[in-house]
Amino acid sequence: MIRDHEPEAGGQEAAALTPPATVGELNDLISELVMALSEAKAIPGGKVLIDREQMLTVLDLLAERLPEEMRQARWMVRERDTFIARTNERAREVIERARHQAKEMVSNTNIIAEATEEANILVRRAEDTSHRIRLEAEDYAEDRLSRLEDVLMRVLDQVRSMRSELHQTRSIG
Repeated sequence: MIRDHEPEAGGQEAAALTPPATVGELNDLISELVMALSEAKAIPGGKVLIDREQMLTVLDLLAERLPEEMRQARWMVRERDTFIARTNERAREVIERARHQAKEMVSNTNIIAEATEEANILVRRAEDTSHRIRLEAEDYAEDRLSRLEDVLMRVLDQVRSMRSELHQTRSIG
């Protein structure tokens, strides 16, 4: 039977204070729905009688808790893009400083060759650093998104399994 889920006071403020649901908590909510449907009284026509308020309460709770992982994924992508943009800007600044230093060094005719070589080294280092940081940011984002995908796939598999059980229960009843 579905346990009583009290809506939290404060609406949006309370939702913001609600910690993200774990896969286990989401699975428990889905299990409650499945149990409520499987224990519901059958009525003629192959239909069942359920308590709408209890069902809506659990579905609202599921809807409230599930999107947190999706928001986190979108946040991670935005953070990665912001990080890459900042990294590229820093790299451009380092390159610009290196070029400026190179021009100053070129003005001194005794060290023209040395200045050019040093500027090229600085530019390559900046480009290498920028490239490395960009790859690390992408790897991090990919790892986080992959983990999120795994969690969502497990939840989706559980939902499909429970729907299948529900359909089997209907055809038996």
